[in-house]
Amino acid sequence: MPGPYDAGSHSKDRRTERNASMFGPPGHAYVYFSYGMHFALNLVCSPEGCASGVLLRAGEVVAGEALARSFRVRKRGISVSDAPGVADAPEAPDIPRTALARGPVNLAAALGVTREAHDGLDLFTAPFAFEPAPALAAEVARGPRVGVAGEAGGPAFPWRFWLPGDPTVSAFRPGRGAPRS
Repeated sequence: MPGPYDAGSHSKDRRTERNASMFGPPGHAYVYFSYGMHFALNLVCSPEGCASGVLLRAGEVVAGEALARSFRVRKRGISVSDAPGVADAPEAPDIPRTALARGPVNLAAALGVTREAHDGLDLFTAPFAFEPAPALAAEVARGPRVGVAGEAGGPAFPWRFWLPGDPTVSAFRPGRGAPRS
């Protein structure tokens, strides 16, 4: 049940200026500002004109770790204005490598994603240049979504997918009654 039929979708009511990129071509970014504090990144996944997207909940930093750490430091409000380059930026040493992009907010922060700069961009070209993943060696698990209330967030809609045991996967919030990954 994509877009207008999904109570957890930003496009459920209608097309607005805020969600317009969700109605765009598949493979593009839909970036929104969540709770007035954080950016979140979605992959638009339906044909143009039919809104639906997938929230990107986590990732593994495989290149550019210093840059990802500098973006995470900026997100935390630590000034990096005195640093002339990424190599000289504070490196957020207290963040484990597996947690750099764990969770939708941290993923967007580690990528330096903002609505103004990235909403509507093609996720398979620069600055993103995500490459399709090779065939997965592990089983893909699925379960109820996080933070979606009502029927659409329950077990009837197991629309959260993850690789069991992967240390970069964001965990379910405690007390939600959902299985941990």
